[in-house]
Amino acid sequence: MQQTIFCRRVTLGGLFYLFNSLVVGTPVHQHIASTLPVRNSLSPATAMTSQSQPQSSPPVAKKVEHVMEMFGDVRVDNYYWLRDDSRSNPEVISYLRQENGYTDAMMSGSKQFESELFTEMRGRIKEDDISAPKRKGPYYYYERTLEGKEYVQHCRRLIPNSDVPPSVNDTMSTGPDAPPEHIILDENVKAQEHEYYRIGAFKMSPNHKLVAYAEDSKGDEIYTVYVIDAETRARVGKPLTRVTSYLEWAGNDALVYITMDETLRPDKVWLHKLDSEQSSDSCLYHEKDDMFSLDLYASESEKFLFIASESKTTRFVSYLDASKPEDGLKVLTPRIHGIDTAASHRGNHFFITRRSDKFFNSELVACPVDNTSATTVLIPHRESVKIQGIELFRDHIVLDERENGLPKLTIYRLPAVEAPLTSLKGVSVLKKIENVLGGFNSSNYVTERKWATASDGTQIPISIVYRKDLVKLDGSDPFLLYGYGSYEICIDPSFKLSRLSLLDRGFIFAIAHVRGGGEMGRQWYENGKLLKKKNTFTDFIASAEFLIENNYCTKEKLVINGGSAGGLLLGAVLNMRPDLFKGAVLQVPFVDVVTTMLDPTIPLTTSEWEEWGDPRKEEFYFYMKSYSPVDNIMALNYPNILVTAGLNDPRVMYSEPAKFVAKLRAMKTDGNLLLFKCEFGAGHFSKSGRFEKLKEDAFTYAFIMKALNMIPASAPGNN
Repeated sequence: MQQTIFCRRVTLGGLFYLFNSLVVGTPVHQHIASTLPVRNSLSPATAMTSQSQPQSSPPVAKKVEHVMEMFGDVRVDNYYWLRDDSRSNPEVISYLRQENGYTDAMMSGSKQFESELFTEMRGRIKEDDISAPKRKGPYYYYERTLEGKEYVQHCRRLIPNSDVPPSVNDTMSTGPDAPPEHIILDENVKAQEHEYYRIGAFKMSPNHKLVAYAEDSKGDEIYTVYVIDAETRARVGKPLTRVTSYLEWAGNDALVYITMDETLRPDKVWLHKLDSEQSSDSCLYHEKDDMFSLDLYASESEKFLFIASESKTTRFVSYLDASKPEDGLKVLTPRIHGIDTAASHRGNHFFITRRSDKFFNSELVACPVDNTSATTVLIPHRESVKIQGIELFRDHIVLDERENGLPKLTIYRLPAVEAPLTSLKGVSVLKKIENVLGGFNSSNYVTERKWATASDGTQIPISIVYRKDLVKLDGSDPFLLYGYGSYEICIDPSFKLSRLSLLDRGFIFAIAHVRGGGEMGRQWYENGKLLKKKNTFTDFIASAEFLIENNYCTKEKLVINGGSAGGLLLGAVLNMRPDLFKGAVLQVPFVDVVTTMLDPTIPLTTSEWEEWGDPRKEEFYFYMKSYSPVDNIMALNYPNILVTAGLNDPRVMYSEPAKFVAKLRAMKTDGNLLLFKCEFGAGHFSKSGRFEKLKEDAFTYAFIMKALNMIPASAPGNN
């Protein structure tokens, strides 16, 4: 069972797969990616490309006074006109092209080096590879990548003697005598007609005959669901249009899916019969409270579907018998303010994680399917250990836990279905290690964990990695510091192959685990949100100062980055301490906090009042205004800055970073680089192809090294 953390401004799935450990881990983004389509048709913009003519002088956005007044306070936004929900206004598109052209011109001298970085990164990839096969029914299912291809193939292979009970030690046969591989769907073929392509859900029917998949071809996170025959690949029925990627089978002839309201809030759950029109689908549940959004997932047993409605503080769950969807939803956990629950199923029991103000790190309980009010506590609440989620297997339960800021998996062997549930022990088996080519040797790298002291005395953990034979630790090393700090999301260290191109050039890389995230438990999050949000920013500044004081780097060697809500963090600290950094990379940054959170027509604004506060209330208005990056730009010297956006981004509108850059360009007093790159064919998570993402990494790293004057002398553009 995976609980979806639904938030608009989630951290990026591309550049920001972070690591300090050289052991492969599961990126946090796999657990938080949510479906968010945009309301408006983007067809006028999709015909445009991001190609722009290079220009040597920075664009100057025109000023059109837009006055906003609240609580006697007047704000003037001269760049409000840059917001165009249709993404088709010629003047706006022209300005974005000019910014792209200027960025191209300023980075043109580094193109050779950028190309070398890309070649180096790609050279570490085993391009023809498969994921760890997952046994399901009579098949092994897995994904295959091919040499030179951007996308995956979804494959399966029959299991010889599939009637033999499965074991954790099972391996898939691939020799000449093994059953042949069958390609169910080749994303490379599907992506040929699109600049962007992503499959958000790929669901096999219980009888393994049909596949339902959700397709996004713009990056706007509006999905179309297709059903195909798993063997012939022939389409079955008509597609479901303008839906989310929340999709599950209810038996072999019906689907359950979620749609959104006009503000992109997932608000309705539908039941679709394969032989019927979408217009005749029945609505199973409608969440009318605009503070709540819906989630849908299947139990590991596949016998039940769970529909959860959640705000930032409350989550309640209903369930649907997958074999009897016509019976409708039944309540599993009631709607109680401040109680957050998630559920799964095995045998005769539902398993429920339950968080409240009293049990803030969650407890695990179970209840009989036929008596859901009779709960038994399996794992009680512990102040020092946070339960983040559970995963149920036939004979085991795995707890995803966190203690002292570090993640851990605790495995228990479950008794027979009819027996009482007690705490037991289990085993784990390593199934796959990521292949890294190019002479990679993990023993060359060192990981550390340090603690910075915040202004209020709180100890802030910092994860650090570097190559031990290149780093001097005398303050002269180049340093890249990452931060996020929102939504209780934990930015755990995990392996990122392309980042070796920084480490192998003597960089130190670190993650500051600031408050607002969930690394140190629920209270860590509570102390970095709402009227305590500034702790996130001061924690990051304290982390940077600690690194400088302890000779990891100097101000002249320190570059920072963050994306989405992490871009808010960077925007705030750049206004607070622009002298502390040499460079900054803000990707799809959420920087126009007050204006966005005052507008309930903007996607998901209402559901995030419990995260940032409701600025329609005076106390929150002035507090949010005091840190909102766009509202606090000053006539100061700022470091070298790169800002990115996606035109089709439904989570952070492209106009937020565009406004930030336009105002900063007009007000800053330095001569440092300020570059803005808007991808016309992408959304919040950048481009979709695996090599396209590497090219984005190469561009970003080239900017970082340009800011630090580290472009090799043999490469042009070192000025």
